[in-house]
Amino acid sequence: MAQSPSYCISPAELEARLRLHSLPELGPRRFRKLLSAFDSASAALSAPASAWRSLGLPAVCAEARRSSEVRESAAAALAWLEAEHHHVLMWDDPAYPGLLAELNDAPPLLYVAGDPALLELPQLAMVGSRRASRPGLDTAHSFARSLAAGGFVITSGLALGIDGAAHQGALDVAGKTIAVLGTGLQRLYPARHRQLAADIVEHGGALVSELTLDCPPHASNFPRRNRIISGLSLGVLVVEASPSSGSLITARLAAEQGREVYAIPGSIHHPGARGCHQLIRDGAVLVESIEHILEALRGWQLQPPLANEASFKHPLLDLLHAAPHSSEALAVASGWPMSQVLAALTELELDGHIACEAGRWVGRAR
Repeated sequence: MAQSPSYCISPAELEARLRLHSLPELGPRRFRKLLSAFDSASAALSAPASAWRSLGLPAVCAEARRSSEVRESAAAALAWLEAEHHHVLMWDDPAYPGLLAELNDAPPLLYVAGDPALLELPQLAMVGSRRASRPGLDTAHSFARSLAAGGFVITSGLALGIDGAAHQGALDVAGKTIAVLGTGLQRLYPARHRQLAADIVEHGGALVSELTLDCPPHASNFPRRNRIISGLSLGVLVVEASPSSGSLITARLAAEQGREVYAIPGSIHHPGARGCHQLIRDGAVLVESIEHILEALRGWQLQPPLANEASFKHPLLDLLHAAPHSSEALAVASGWPMSQVLAALTELELDGHIACEAGRWVGRAR
């Protein structure tokens, strides 16, 4: 494992911490309680069971610490760390992400595949429904493209639907994206996103998990994962969500952590918009454009446009530079289906190429 210059941990202590981390019923708070009481993981492992009991730790923790399963789990993690681009960040490492470290239940360690330095860069989380509508997916993709091109790292959970669209949007403009998993890094879930996960690492992004490498999907782990998504980020944008969506858990955690919460409104007749509407009623920032996000972040500015933006060409943009059009008129003039026109208009508006004035679209001079 490559260690940051200002952080050093002995191989024995690393192995001991990996063993502690794999113990059953030993969450972040109990992990830190052990290290605080015994000064090191190595000393904690050597302490008598009575000392563990005096700290109020479950008996199963003390009983499992010398088991072959726990030793094998640590050995597997050490072997995994030998590979290129495989890292583990400890909670007391200066390279551990500062925003996440503020949480009372911050993970004691994070497994990272890819570039761990991304975790300290300004991030915006984007989350939403796994069964998102086509317009919702297009909106997530467009916002992620513009935000990633402007310098934000896009952080999400690798799930189907909005998460996947957000990751892909960032990748499509050579931006950076972080996927926080609710499984171990050797048990990628969902299987349909294995290629997406590989693309994220290949293009300079990162996969992150607090769970042991071989941890399979468990329903209880995904809410835990959500606190990391919000904890790493300056704010959380909910694109589309039902009232029962796990994305609302992420938004609630973000608010509790002091992060900004944004929500994109939708039709009152669309079930997938109701969760966002609830968030807005509860105080989330209503977002219709990237500017609304930047305003809430109090002065953050996007990086300059991409170098080739001056030569940007688009069939609809050509029509709008010639004369203002309504959405319906653009569909007729271009011969495109209305759904394709609306998706393209959303992306063009987010990228700053067009604006809507008095119900008609106009091209902006660049």
